[in-house]
Amino acid sequence: QVQVVESGGGLVQAGGSLRLSCAASGSMFSFDVMGWYRQALGKQRELVGTATSGAITNYADSVKGRFTISRDYAKNKVFLQMSSLKPEDTAVYYCYVNARNINNNLRFNYWGQGTQVTVSS
Repeated sequence: QVQVVESGGGLVQAGGSLRLSCAASGSMFSFDVMGWYRQALGKQRELVGTATSGAITNYADSVKGRFTISRDYAKNKVFLQMSSLKPEDTAVYYCYVNARNINNNLRFNYWGQGTQVTVSS
């Protein structure tokens, strides 16, 4: 099966920066899409951004120009560099992986355990 492990997160002041990392592992899978979602207290989980295996990125309007997603394709890792952080960015951030079984091409979604990001004003 697939394992998704996140690291990073923490407390930062408004205007600061933070970097999240996520590693996916699992034999017989291709990690075609990797990215990040977040969920603030009392709100639904929302897209932050994703990056495909073809290096196409997609971002939520609320983070465009401030957040950058990058991937290390050799190590099946995805990173979220967050800059100019705002208090409204406070949330639990979840790594998202869309994995394709290379034997049967079936696709599955996997999630990390979540990591808290708190931005103080």
